[in-house]
Amino acid sequence: MKNYAIVDYRIDDEEEINLLNLGFQPIKCPPNPNIYKAICGHPDILMHIVDNENIILHKDIENSFFNFFTSLNFKVSLCKDSLGSKYPLNIKLNAVNLKSYFIHNIKYTDEVLLEMTKHKKLINVKQGYTKCSTAIVNDNAIITSDIAIARTLEVENFDVLLLPPGDISLPGLDYGFIGGCSGLLDENRLAFFGDLNYYSHGKDVITFLHKHGVEPIYLRKGKLIDRGSLFTVSLKDK
Repeated sequence: MKNYAIVDYRIDDEEEINLLNLGFQPIKCPPNPNIYKAICGHPDILMHIVDNENIILHKDIENSFFNFFTSLNFKVSLCKDSLGSKYPLNIKLNAVNLKSYFIHNIKYTDEVLLEMTKHKKLINVKQGYTKCSTAIVNDNAIITSDIAIARTLEVENFDVLLLPPGDISLPGLDYGFIGGCSGLLDENRLAFFGDLNYYSHGKDVITFLHKHGVEPIYLRKGKLIDRGSLFTVSLKDK
């Protein structure tokens, strides 16, 4: 099994080495020049992994990145329209996609993505940066700093850890988000760009993860930094 981690092109050497030591080859998202610098390479802005067979990339993606996923035998689609520089034109793919639920500001979801997920229960939320704002722990447990997302998913019987915003770095902006600084490596490990021991609500996160049998993995020392969610894909050995 070959494992790949899809990351912002600006990850540092420490993060890259730690991913390699965990058995994941980093694949760096090329920047989208249409989007402002702070998030121009964030995977959760530029792409969406629909399921084990389908991936959607932004319309202006570099050919080499497109070809990488086709080489893994994914069915690769492009979103209907180019991403724009500002909200809401940059959130078309930034949705939370779970086994039975699709969560986003549906008004702005890319049409191709919406068609591929219409068989799920669609949950509309006001927060368009839905994936940035949400760390997925499992299909029924999430961590977020967005009150509306938390309340909406609690109605759906999700276990939700609601955190105050802030204390997560995002160069170029005031602060980043819990979803953007993390990503599941597998069902039992949630990786962080940073160390929860340096985060003001780290103990709460660690307790919540342990409740769900998930181990936090730290890809760098120091404070959490929003890199735009970490996504993983795997290729079975032939």
